[in-house]
Amino acid sequence: MPHNLPKLPAMDDIQDLLRFELDEGRIWMGEERMILLRSSELQGLRRELIESLGMDRAKGLLIRMGYIAGQLDADTAKRLRPDAPLFDVFSVGPQSHMLTGQVKVTPVKLDLDEEVNSFHGIFDWENSFEAEIFLAEYGVSYEPVCWTQIGYASGFTSRFMGRQILYREQGCVGCGEKVCRIEGRPVEEWDDCEELLRYYRPDRIADQLFDLQSQVTSLRENLTAEQSFGDLVGCSPKFLQVRELLAKAAESRVTVLLLGETGVGKDMFAKALHQGSPRREKAFVAVNCAAIPKDLIEAELFGVEKGAFTGADQSRPGRFERAHGGTLFLDEVGELSPQAQAALLRVLQEGEMERVGDTRTRKVDVRLVAATNENLEEAVQQGRFRADLLYRLNVYSVVVPPLRERIDDLSELVRHFIDKYSTLHGKQVQGITDKAMSMLRAYQWPGNIRELGNMIERGMILADPGGQIEAMHLFPNVTEHSGIWRAGVDAPDIDSIVEVADQLLQDGWDLAGLETALIERAMERSSGNVTRAAALLGLTRATLDYRLKKLHS
Repeated sequence: MPHNLPKLPAMDDIQDLLRFELDEGRIWMGEERMILLRSSELQGLRRELIESLGMDRAKGLLIRMGYIAGQLDADTAKRLRPDAPLFDVFSVGPQSHMLTGQVKVTPVKLDLDEEVNSFHGIFDWENSFEAEIFLAEYGVSYEPVCWTQIGYASGFTSRFMGRQILYREQGCVGCGEKVCRIEGRPVEEWDDCEELLRYYRPDRIADQLFDLQSQVTSLRENLTAEQSFGDLVGCSPKFLQVRELLAKAAESRVTVLLLGETGVGKDMFAKALHQGSPRREKAFVAVNCAAIPKDLIEAELFGVEKGAFTGADQSRPGRFERAHGGTLFLDEVGELSPQAQAALLRVLQEGEMERVGDTRTRKVDVRLVAATNENLEEAVQQGRFRADLLYRLNVYSVVVPPLRERIDDLSELVRHFIDKYSTLHGKQVQGITDKAMSMLRAYQWPGNIRELGNMIERGMILADPGGQIEAMHLFPNVTEHSGIWRAGVDAPDIDSIVEVADQLLQDGWDLAGLETALIERAMERSSGNVTRAAALLGLTRATLDYRLKKLHS
């Protein structure tokens, strides 16, 4: 790329990403939620960090914070300008930096070659907010002070080039210069690269935190019954109520019946109940009754003697014997055959059982936890489930709420699944975008926790390493600007939409007239602000501009 650089391109496309939802208290930059802060607030934060951590550690922390922000904007750049010249694509970084009010960027030199993966860039910074707040707080510095901004430039360019590119300030307003000048090179081209790199690595504070985390993990292995339930993820009132009910039951031998929709995590609650009980050192055995053929379920539960039926070549214990002294979890208990129901009732009443094909009675000491998504009372009325067995199972019933009734737990559950699948797939991400989280909150979750876990795992696979899980990774068949997923708005009632559509057709409205009315109303609600009106309509600003010109032509 030649040294006589063109001017930075128009940044309307970046500005279009910025929208204000003032009524909802949100500002968006694409899928990222933004926050307006006074520079004086950041000045106060910077002062607290310096006084608490020392100048060097505060510098490293702010550099790393800027680095993450730069990486996220680099992911946006190539999507935003896919067919633009390379200079224009790269310019998304400097222009995003300017749009957030941090600094004015002027390219001085840029040698960028994707084919050979080489980079050398020099830029001038004017009006640096970091230089201004440092001067106001401490006066002239002996070394450059634009820490967050230098981290941003390094993060953006490193992600853009796919290799480590680090910048340093060759001149800084905070040191008395008229302009800040930064230079970026591949890390190995800097003579003092190790000195530069240390600011991009977690320091000893982070190491200490990891050590403490390991200690906490070790302590959790020796938790009491009440504490063991802390491993369940959630903080909503309904979740806490369920956890409290199970914690009270844990110390007893009472049979517990877990009720709830498919996918709500009944198996996890059953495991927590076992871990919180005096039986925690013994086996926890889980059986999905719906996954075993009805003619084999008795053999699976109670074991079989050699020769009991064709194929029974040897004797083997069943799940009850394996769970002796521990806990047996019967999921989808409503699917048991009549014969299995009778045998289960005997175990519950007398604490003894017989293997299939055997006449010898065996004593078993098992704590039973059953679960179902079926209405067992209706099953009794229909003759599919024994009433006496239901009475035995329904001693201590607990209803596990669906995810849509515990949305307050969503953020914590998302973090839990990201950590889980990050370990499973050996892949690190920076989390999830604000837009994606907003869409998750608006979703109805018919598949509950299980569906959320599957969705996050898919997002982990599709997201770029070190990037963020975006809305398109979670909802590939839903457009970004679909009104049904607009931030803070629940999915509309389809029946209501149909009624409105029928009424409009009956009143003689055509599509063109309806479009005009919607556009005019959106402009009125946004007080003539095209960007806000476009957001209300689920359009880009450019698309709405085109339609407005067409409307008034």
